[in-house]
Amino acid sequence: QSTWTLVVPIADFVTAMFYDRLFEIDPGSKELFQKTNLAEQRLKLLQVLSVAIAGLDDLDRLIPIVEELGRRHAGYGVKDEHYDSVGAALIWTLQRGLGAAWNPETAAAWTEVYGVLSHVMRRAQKEAAPAFA
Repeated sequence: QSTWTLVVPIADFVTAMFYDRLFEIDPGSKELFQKTNLAEQRLKLLQVLSVAIAGLDDLDRLIPIVEELGRRHAGYGVKDEHYDSVGAALIWTLQRGLGAAWNPETAAAWTEVYGVLSHVMRRAQKEAAPAFA
């Protein structure tokens, strides 16, 4: 949570870097954003991450929000493997964006948080997928 406060002031730069990295490591993911205004998408990413980070102290309230996000992703064409690409791009971006504040403890914390959140989203997405088939 403390490192997130360092990201927010440079959020536009960091979110742009995130999508550049995502499209670099997973070119196929760019298709998911063909009809998306990327400036708006970067703002949505920032908002979602801000809600998630703020909610870490109240998982009972956060989990339903993350589940709903996962259900919505079922309709966007997101595949399970995209979560791995997003995680890799997120960690790469945070490492570069945080600079000297990035250390093994920070890396472990962000990796764990993303792992938990993506697990919840993946599960909810799989449960919702038949409705979009």
